[in-house]
Amino acid sequence: MNDPALILQTLEEISIAARRIRERFQSVRSVSDFTDSEAGIEKLDGICMQLIAIGENLKQLDKLTHSSLLHQYPEIDWKGAKGLRDVISHRYFRIDAEQIFFVCRHNLRPLHEAVLKMISDLKK
Repeated sequence: MNDPALILQTLEEISIAARRIRERFQSVRSVSDFTDSEAGIEKLDGICMQLIAIGENLKQLDKLTHSSLLHQYPEIDWKGAKGLRDVISHRYFRIDAEQIFFVCRHNLRPLHEAVLKMISDLKK
């Protein structure tokens, strides 16, 4: 790992984005909360932007660590998290609200917890 400070900063940015998504998602109970109103669509847009930021920073972490950090935390599908960024970025007008709902409901908390563990481990 070449630049521990930059690695920690990148992890902190991922943590901030995950926290923002979790806060925005708190009131979402179903996919229709994303799709049935302009406010829901705006919430979906905001969450997608943060998911893009997470994916970009995960890719940056791989570059910074020569792909040596993420694989130490195999409980997370890092390839899928990075790939979601590509799906959102390149197919923006065809985003699957159900997929985003599923990711927020089932995958975000474990990812955030893994990132917080990385931060803690790196600060030791």
